[in-house]
This record gives sequence, structure tokens and C-alpha cells, in this order.
Amino acid sequence: MGAIGSRSSSDGPGTGAGSGRGPARNEVPEVAERLARLSAVDPGPHRVVTCYLKLEPRDRSRGKYLIKLKNRVRSVARALPRLGLARSVQEEVARDLERIQEYLRNPANLPSTQGLAIFACEGIGLFEAMPLPVVHRSRLGLDRAPLVRELASVEDEFGRLLTVVLDRTGARFFEVTAYGCRELPGLRADSTRGSRFHGDQSGPGGWGEHTYHNRIREEKQRHYEAIARELFAIDRRQPAHGIVIGATGPDAAAVEPFLHSYLVERVIGTTRLNPKEATPPLVHAATLVVRQAWERNEEREVVHEMREGVGSGWAINGIDRTLRALARGQIRTLLVHADAGEPGFRCGTSGRLARTERECRHEGEPIPVLDVVDDAIEEALRQGVDVNVVYEPKAREEVDGLAGLLRFR
Repeated sequence: MGAIGSRSSSDGPGTGAGSGRGPARNEVPEVAERLARLSAVDPGPHRVVTCYLKLEPRDRSRGKYLIKLKNRVRSVARALPRLGLARSVQEEVARDLERIQEYLRNPANLPSTQGLAIFACEGIGLFEAMPLPVVHRSRLGLDRAPLVRELASVEDEFGRLLTVVLDRTGARFFEVTAYGCRELPGLRADSTRGSRFHGDQSGPGGWGEHTYHNRIREEKQRHYEAIARELFAIDRRQPAHGIVIGATGPDAAAVEPFLHSYLVERVIGTTRLNPKEATPPLVHAATLVVRQAWERNEEREVVHEMREGVGSGWAINGIDRTLRALARGQIRTLLVHADAGEPGFRCGTSGRLARTERECRHEGEPIPVLDVVDDAIEEALRQGVDVNVVYEPKAREEVDGLAGLLRFR
């Protein structure tokens, strides 16, 4: 995972420490250190632009990420006058938006990861870009401080995954986290040596061939059992959030029946990997792809749960109702339509998000915000709520902008 360093605003985008040169790919960046530095930023009268960008393969295809970014930049530019900012601050923000676009036009600045976060504020010389393994959705925010809650939550939300890559001769185990992958001790299998059984050595009745195939079958079973025991032992030392099984043939599916039921529940998928060619970066990338497919399936399930919950009163659907429940701390899982967006307000006294000024009556002066959906994601992260941005086409059409599963009614 390539890391992109920070630089002052005097460096042109695509130059200096932010040009994409840095640690080798898949190296763990000093996330905590950079997060602490960003959290301490005090822009004074200025505003910080925060950009989270999805860079999955479909987003990179034909520069789709740039098209989406341009649309969001135009929306922010149109909304700037209603935010009540001084003209000089608006002009700084416009230049920061242009710097972000210029930086992203250079393919060399894109990390190998599936997400990127950029924080920019011309007034204090801030321009920091950080690769991320995943982001909830592409969004642009404007605030008095960098919006770092998603950055801070990535590692916890991603969790710790175990990926095993096997063939007939052995198995290699990898610990995969949001920012990296490291190999654990592996296994060698007891395997029959020599060529395949030849008919002229079979003896009467062909029992030599029968014995040979039985021995091969028993060796495979012992090998799968050894892999299952090792996965269980690794998990006992430090529980994993999910398990991925990799192989070049049918071995990936063949291992699962040997796993303890406790582990079977956490198998999130299989992938095609050759243990003789697997490297930590390759395993990390393959595991991310499996995790992404698993997430699409989880989206369908959580949307189904939401539909069922609406009828029983344990879920809500719709932006207005969800924003009110979020303000009351009722939401345990926030569902977000991937393409939803609405301008709105934050009530000055209560801090509640609302789509109209009228909703803030008796709750303080309404403060305009660029997008209540993006701000709802930020608020949910602040509360420690599970955030699910729904991309699966059929599932997302069931979400009326925002929806939620409730902690209490």
C-alpha cells in the first residue's frame, strides 16, 4: 500500500513529497501519527476541505472517479454562497478544490489501494493525502477541522482477517489488516512421492491402484485436517473477523468441511491463489476483493432486515426520520443509499441535522451544511454506529436516502 506524504500549499499538486513517492506498496503507514497531527489542526477563520475518494476498479475505469469528483466539486462550488463564509474564505476553498482536482488528474498520484483521503486548507498550508484500503463512499466535506472520523475508524471496521493459501504440498497463512499483510508460520503436507501408479505393478485384481488412490485421499484429508487445526489455533490466540481460503483448484472449497463450526461461520469467501507465487501484497489485494464481494452480500441481508424491521417498529426508512433518530442516539446501523445527497442544515443549539430551516425551530440558528447525508455518515461515525453504504443495485433502491436499524424504539 503506497503512502503519499504531506506537503505545504506552496508545492504544486503532483510535486514534492505528495507526488506518490514513499514507502513500498503494502507497507503500513504511520496512520496514528498522521491522524494525531490532523486532529490537532486549527485552521482559525479558514476552512478545511476533506475529500474521501473510492478507487475501486470500476471507479478507475475510464477515469470515472474524476467525473464523479468534478460533479461533487461543482455542487460544492454552487453551495458555497449559502454557507455564509467570507469572500476570501470562499476563494480559498475554491482554490483548494482545484488543487485536489489537479492532484488527482495525475495517475502517478493515485495509490494502489481502493480509497484515498485528502485534506486541504490553503490558509494554513495544509495538503495531506493518505491511501486507504476502503472508504464508505466518495464525498467532499467542508468544516472548521479535517473530517478524520472515517480515517480513524478504518482499521477497526476492517478488522483482522486470516487468509490461508494452499495446495497439495502445503499451506501458507497470512494475517490481513486494513493497512497490510504479514505471513505467519506455514505447514508442509505429507505427500506420496513418485509417479502415478502403473498398471503393470498392480498385482492381481488391481489392488495396487486402489491402495494408491486411497493413500492419496487419506493424505489430502490429513492435510485439510491439519490446516483446520492450525486455523483454529491461530484464531484462539487472536480471534479473526473473517477467513479467506485461497487455492488454484477445488482445494479451497474442500477445506471448509474440516473447519470447526466456530470458524465456518466466519468464512467470507474463496479466491484463486497459488501458494508458490503468493506474496503479501498479492494476498492483501485478493483478500480485499473477497471482502468486497462479501460486503455486497451483507448489504442485501441488512436491507432485508431493515424492511422487516420497519413493519415491527425496529427500523426506519427515509432521510428525515433517520436524521431525527440519529440525533436521539437510536440508530445502531445506518444504511446509506450510495448516490443519495441533500443540502440541509445543522441546528445551532441541538446540533441536529435537518433538511429544512423550519425543522430547527426552538433548536438554535440553522447553520447550512453541504450535504446532510455526508454529515449523517460523519455523525454516525462519531457515535460509533455501524455505517453501511449500499451499492448493490437492487438493495440500494430499497433505501430512501437514509435508513436505520434501531437500538431502541
